[in-house]
Amino acid sequence: MTKHTNSTFFHTPDRDGLEARFGVRVASMLGERAQATAPDITERLRFAREQALVRAQAARRAATAPAAVVVGRGGSATLASHLGWWVKLGSAMPLALLVVGLMGIAHVHDRNQIAAVAEVDAALLADDLPPAAYTDPGFAEYLKTTRE
Repeated sequence: MTKHTNSTFFHTPDRDGLEARFGVRVASMLGERAQATAPDITERLRFAREQALVRAQAARRAATAPAAVVVGRGGSATLASHLGWWVKLGSAMPLALLVVGLMGIAHVHDRNQIAAVAEVDAALLADDLPPAAYTDPGFAEYLKTTRE
């Protein structure tokens, strides 16, 4: 990459090349120091490397492994396919019950309103009242109190 400042050109080294050279220098220093370490420390480091590799391989296998396997009377099947429909049904059941309950409440409310209007209509048709009584806002309440 070239940078222009005061008509002088400066060339900066490639970042990847710089990182590669640093890595080579660190690796060579570690190689020199590894020869000078005590045998017991070398053995502990070797054991730690092996354990780290085993853990890394196990983590990779766990990340790429399919769903857990359940073994029962019918043989083996994946847990997801075995319980998938039941989990979905169990998740949808509260929502379905809520919808059914709301529909039931709406139905009962509509039936009560229809019954109240039918009662008022029946009272209007059976009674001899002046037409001004029909427009009175308290007329429906009057009808309810006289029947009780």
